[in-house]
Amino acid sequence: MKKALLATAALIIAAPLAAEAHSDAPSLQDVASQALESDTYAWDFVEGVTTEVGPRQAGTEAEARGRKWAMEWLNAHGFANVADEPFEMETWIPGEIHRAEIISPFPQPLVIQPLGGSASTGPDGITAEVVMFESVAALQAAPEGSLTGKIAYISHSMTPTQDGSQYGFAGPARWVGAELAKQRGAVATVIKSVGTDYHRNPHTGGTTFRNADGSSDVGRPVPTPAGALSLPDAANLERMFERADGRPIMMKLTLTPENLGTTLSGNVVGEIVGSNPSLPPVLIACHLDSWWNAPGAFDDGAGCGIVAAAALNVQKAGQPLRTIRVLMAGAEEVGLFGSTAYSKAHIHEKIGVGLESDFGADRIWRFESNFRESNPALHTRIAGAVARFGVANSTSVANGGADLNIVRDQGGALIDLQQDGTRYFDLHHTPDDTLDKIDPVQLRQNVAVWTTVVGILANESTSIQTGGPIPSAPAIMDK
Repeated sequence: MKKALLATAALIIAAPLAAEAHSDAPSLQDVASQALESDTYAWDFVEGVTTEVGPRQAGTEAEARGRKWAMEWLNAHGFANVADEPFEMETWIPGEIHRAEIISPFPQPLVIQPLGGSASTGPDGITAEVVMFESVAALQAAPEGSLTGKIAYISHSMTPTQDGSQYGFAGPARWVGAELAKQRGAVATVIKSVGTDYHRNPHTGGTTFRNADGSSDVGRPVPTPAGALSLPDAANLERMFERADGRPIMMKLTLTPENLGTTLSGNVVGEIVGSNPSLPPVLIACHLDSWWNAPGAFDDGAGCGIVAAAALNVQKAGQPLRTIRVLMAGAEEVGLFGSTAYSKAHIHEKIGVGLESDFGADRIWRFESNFRESNPALHTRIAGAVARFGVANSTSVANGGADLNIVRDQGGALIDLQQDGTRYFDLHHTPDDTLDKIDPVQLRQNVAVWTTVVGILANESTSIQTGGPIPSAPAIMDK
């Protein structure tokens, strides 16, 4: 009886997949199974872009080379309508000098990187007393003027989690800490890197200052310098405070970032064209840019490889009904400029459903949608199809990835294929974000799951829409 029930369950899952396949092509289920065993595309993409291009800082010549490389790859693999859709942005670069030194009472160097949007100290640096805050909340409680002429140091207690939820807890130290310190008179801000590794690899990332009207000023000159210490160096600094016996901790900070003014970035797009142009496309996204300090294998070269591989694999099962559009967004790291530009340019082109891969390359463990209640049949069908890859169903509502602004702006359907983030923040925005950190077995599991989900969506002949309100984007989208 047990075998009969299992066989029946397998038929329930397989039947809709097989129905989507053409008689002269393998079934979608078979294509996904093959992807689990042998990856033709995803590794090729991430290995190629990290080897031949390397770091791809937004708005720079390196990012432009990355877009050119990606377009050549998409064209070589048969994508249609491949294009670079340019947009202008204010471009910040890190400069050459990143140095922090404790002058007294325990003289020694510390390892630091500037935060995106930081001002320059000038090549001579600044020397000032450091004031420690255990959290952003502690800094918020400090009165205005209390940090005049001083350097603020902000700590946190981030720990690894599978779902990456600690990023939302610790991230404000980077996202808003420097602005809060500036409001209280600080001449500079230093934070404990928002990460979970204990290597001397600082985690960079953007920090946000505000104009007088409250608008975001990411990527432009800002009043104060800001940097992130590696976690071991931050721990060392905190030990200094414990034994200073009231003596001031004096730091010399030297950061020399520059603002290049307005330069070009761009979004790379390509399509697997569907047979029914009246059906809104499936938008599968990633981001192509990285920070300057690493080739961006985990963040997000792997994501671009995964989504491109899924589109190509779906095509192996025959031409899909819906067009599958790959969006490799530019300038994500420095403020989601590519996502914003894409939505502005294409807002009147209805998207059927959006998905993004941008959380590394470790295994997918959970499936979420924002149409579980409004389209339960489709949600249940997808959940059943990916269960064989060890992916759990979820009652959580999908928010969509950072580069899916257009879908949120349209109030459309979203899916999140949640990757295991246990080690993601060991690598995130550090020099350690390199190709060797990608596990090919887990990468193949991603491709197999994505192939299954995108294949089902691309062959869905009825509306995928939620029929209800779209949740707002989560705070952790501030990269």
